[in-house]
Amino acid sequence: MSYDDESVASPPPEMPLLLAAELQDHLMTASNDLERLQRLLDDACVVLMDGFHGTAGQLGEVIDLGHEVTPHLQAVRQTLYKTVTALQFQDMATQLIAHTNKRLRNCADQIARDALGDDDPDGAAVVDEAPMKPNPVTQDEVDAGSVELF
Repeated sequence: MSYDDESVASPPPEMPLLLAAELQDHLMTASNDLERLQRLLDDACVVLMDGFHGTAGQLGEVIDLGHEVTPHLQAVRQTLYKTVTALQFQDMATQLIAHTNKRLRNCADQIARDALGDDDPDGAAVVDEAPMKPNPVTQDEVDAGSVELF
């Protein structure tokens, strides 16, 4: 197979420095927003897990006291367990956020390196390798026992 001059990719045109800086700022802002989202998600999950475990404990005490386990009480208990299981999938969200954050920072670093080139007063920018997998989580729904991580 031969390649002619038209099929060989030429290097991309240089991006104006101000445009590169603005794009890098937007990527870093998105990355920082993802970090804030992760903290909010972590805090909410801790509160919810504490509440659900407390409620499950109270249901267990009611049952231990000899109260009849009615079908309604059993349904409440099963719903509570499903909810706790769903909250455990917060780990998937954490992995997706971290993966996306790493990709955004990689893009921002590449833009900075390419835009500044040899003009960077701090020396050549070090760009961490981008994540190899396009998506660390193959799960797209919350069902117990059906998650594939990394």
